[in-house]
This record gives sequence, structure tokens and C-alpha cells, in this order.
Amino acid sequence: MSLTSVAADTDIGSRIWHAHAKINLALHVTGRRPDGYHLIESLAVFTRFGDRVEIAPANSDDFIVSGRYAPAIPVDASNLVLKARDALRREAGSERTPPVSIKLEKNLPVASGVGGGSSDAAAVLRGLAQTWALDIDDAGLARIGLSLGADVPMCLAAKPLVARGIGDELSMVPDFSALGLVLVNPGTPVSTADVFAALSRRDYEPLPPLPRSIDFHSLRNWLEATRNDLEPVALALQPAIGRALSWLDKAGSGFSRMSGSGATCFGLFETGNVAKRAAAEIRGRQPDWFVAATRSMTSEVE
Repeated sequence: MSLTSVAADTDIGSRIWHAHAKINLALHVTGRRPDGYHLIESLAVFTRFGDRVEIAPANSDDFIVSGRYAPAIPVDASNLVLKARDALRREAGSERTPPVSIKLEKNLPVASGVGGGSSDAAAVLRGLAQTWALDIDDAGLARIGLSLGADVPMCLAAKPLVARGIGDELSMVPDFSALGLVLVNPGTPVSTADVFAALSRRDYEPLPPLPRSIDFHSLRNWLEATRNDLEPVALALQPAIGRALSWLDKAGSGFSRMSGSGATCFGLFETGNVAKRAAAEIRGRQPDWFVAATRSMTSEVE
């Protein structure tokens, strides 16, 4: 799996796990279940840029949040990080899950359409399974993840994939190279529930077949034939999303679209260096916005 731990200047016994941002390159709403959950088809990738989770053994449970977006993060039991910890502890039993200190570096905007909370929860599940040396496989973690939210299983995978159903039916996409991306958020949180509630229809056609060979040009052409069905609604709720898309286009994006339910937008660039220059240009014009140049994770284990 791609939720990798990395060496860092941390306390003895602690390790850091990346919580990758999830980018919906295309998102079609294809139906709605009787219980109210919407059915989707989405091509998603995960970026190298994201939040970071540090886990270490401790005398008592502890949770600390730092980073640019820390003030917007609850530190009580409503946080998905703590829900993930508690869910895994219930699954494994308290005798096998001693206290831990969890530190979350929140680099991604909140309620921004990039699965930040879900990815944080996925990193915690993966990290605690290793910290506690639990005998639990990927399917077991995904089952627990789904109980926390529909996006958590795909964030556990953190590779290029097509998600169907409520987001829990996952098909990995092989031979998917890294993409140069610029992420832009104008600082306007968007409620996913509000966006779905405002949809005028919920029975759009599914995604077209993926190209046989995926590179920058074939992917861009394919994206032109797809949509994010949530984008028009989110634009109506938050017009600033349109300004973010406009700035990406002005900076030379080969393809621009909103991710998820917004308000984060992405621009597709042919190389990482071009993406970095574009991000610098947008950041210079909009210093208060969230702007990040990054690359997506490939289909191979990284």
C-alpha cells in the first residue's frame, strides 16, 4: 500500500505516515440508494502533498494538531483521527492497543473536496496497525475504514483507482504514471451534504472507458469527455471556485477542474517543473489562497 512511513526527526519509537490528498479527476453521479447514499463513478489519484501523522507509544492517549489549518480542526471525539483510533481499538481489544500519542500536521484545507479527513483516518489506521503490531489485513482495515466514511477505503489504497458504488467498490488502474498537478483553494469551505442536496438530477451516465495507454495527452483528451457532476452546484454555492479555475487556466493548465465537492481545484501540467512555476505565479497573485504544486502517486508501490 502507498500510505508509507518515512524517517524523520521524531521522538524515539515514533514514525510518520503520509496522508495523501485525494483528487477526483472525474466524478459522475450515477444514482441514489434507498438509504440516501449517492452512487458515483470516479477516477481518483492521490498526491504526494498532504497531511502528516506521527504516532508514538505513550503513557496515555494524546492528540495534538499543528500546521496551517490546525485552528479549523476539532480535537474532540468528533475528529476522524480519534474515531479511527477508537474503531481499531474496539476491533483488536484494549489489551493489544496500549496508549499512543498522535500528532496531526494539517496542511490541507478543511472541507475542501480532497478527502483530507478521510486520508488522515486512513493514515492512522495504517500507522496504528503497525505500531500495535496487529494481525489485520488490507480488507480488514478497509472494512473498518468504511464504517468511518465512504472515502476512507480508497484513501487506504492511495493509488490511481476507479471508485464505484458509494465509493467503496475500488478498481486499481495499472500503468498510471505520475501527473504534474497544481492544487488551488480560494479559502471557501464547501459542505458536501449541501452540494449533493442541491443536485438537480442523480442519474447521469457512467464514466467512459479509460484509454488503453494513459499519459498526459491521452488522459487530458479522456477528461474532456468526462465531468465532475458536483462542480456546477458547488460553483453556484461558492462563485470563488470559478476564480480558482480561471487562475489555473491563466497559469497554463492543460486541464482544470474542481475536485470532489470543492472548493479545491486542480490543474494538470505536463511536467512537475511547469507545475511549480504555475503555482508560484498563482501564489504571487493570490497570497491568501491555498496553492500547492505536487505530483500524483503512481500505480506502483512507492
